[in-house]
Amino acid sequence: MPFGLTNAPAAFMDLMNRVFHPYLNKFIIVFIDDILIYSKSRAEHEYHLNTVLKVLRQEKLYAKLSKCNFWLNEIMFLGHIISSDGISVDLHEIEAMTKWKQPSNVSEIRSLLGLAGYYRRFIEGFSKIAAPLTRLTQKNIKFIWDDKCQ
Repeated sequence: MPFGLTNAPAAFMDLMNRVFHPYLNKFIIVFIDDILIYSKSRAEHEYHLNTVLKVLRQEKLYAKLSKCNFWLNEIMFLGHIISSDGISVDLHEIEAMTKWKQPSNVSEIRSLLGLAGYYRRFIEGFSKIAAPLTRLTQKNIKFIWDDKCQ
């Protein structure tokens, strides 16, 4: 299926989820055409990597070697930095939020809340901090940007 078609990414992701179903969230995360293999030890990782490569071969699926990275101790994946220390936020994403221009309408507030909400697990009391912005998205509320919103 050519990737230019509207449903191609969804169809491909469905295929990848079916192919790797027994291993999902055990040592594999799949997002469209990205396969993240994670392990607790080098020996375990070698086993997991071999398993994934065997599955790909059995299903006649191919990975482009130039787009593969192996044996990394840290990786950026979907806006997060994943390492042996845990999961943290990619600082480039935070920079995008700090440089966001002041919203001037409900649509812009929703966009900002959507981006910030993606990282809510890293922000203690996120819902309380975002409450003044969330309030501005409600019907029959006049759009007034005040110090609380800032």
